[in-house]
Amino acid sequence: MTRETLIVEHQGPVLKVVMNRPEARNALSPNMVRELTEVFAEARDDAGIRAIVLRGSGGTFCAGGDLKGMERVDAEGGGGRQPAAVANRRFGALLELADTLPKAVIALVEGAAMGGGVGLIAIADWAIVEKNAQIGTPEVTVGLVPAQIAPFLAARLGDRQARRMASFGLRFGADEALRIGLVHELADGPDDLIAKGVRAVNQVLRCAPQAVAETKKLVRTCLSLPFSSTLDAASHLFAAARAGEGREGIRAFLEKRNPAWLVKVEKL
Repeated sequence: MTRETLIVEHQGPVLKVVMNRPEARNALSPNMVRELTEVFAEARDDAGIRAIVLRGSGGTFCAGGDLKGMERVDAEGGGGRQPAAVANRRFGALLELADTLPKAVIALVEGAAMGGGVGLIAIADWAIVEKNAQIGTPEVTVGLVPAQIAPFLAARLGDRQARRMASFGLRFGADEALRIGLVHELADGPDDLIAKGVRAVNQVLRCAPQAVAETKKLVRTCLSLPFSSTLDAASHLFAAARAGEGREGIRAFLEKRNPAWLVKVEKL
């Protein structure tokens, strides 16, 4: 299906998603939020997809919310608060969907990631950023609240770093993003960004897909359940894995061969 704001390409078990509004620095218009939600929902339900690679076109990851689009929402809603709240919540639903995907989400970031773009980084399982990129949360500098990204920033960074970043409109470089734990890896330039993306995808594809899904869920559980309850749940997950993909994985290890799920990509 052709998308107005995205370029979507299947490459075997990899789904490449490119935000494609270069004239607006890939700002998150209502239509882009809708299309990203649709694509992520389809990927969630497609057993053949094991990794999603998210990028921006035109040398920019994502400039954040589309302020012109916000003005249109206000005009159409007669200046009332409810339409703005509904539109804002749709973006939160997108982040929640992406955050809970049973697949790997890899973000390749170059140019700039602002506001909502930082939210997309915060939900990525593996975020790789080009060393000259700029990252920021400027919402408060224009009188707005980074409403839907705040929970994901807090989960990613902890409350102290999230409060400093989000409350005061900070903008900083890739080194600082790595230092505070927002991103996982730096790239020396566009070519290195792609090379590191290929390595990340191939690491994902070494792993059993159901084990990846259950481990992601387990890590989320660790944030909400008491320690002992998490360990109890983990023991049952381990037993299920041992009876499922674990049989093939252990057999492959003992037989000195690759497990059935291992595939490799050469490029992105």
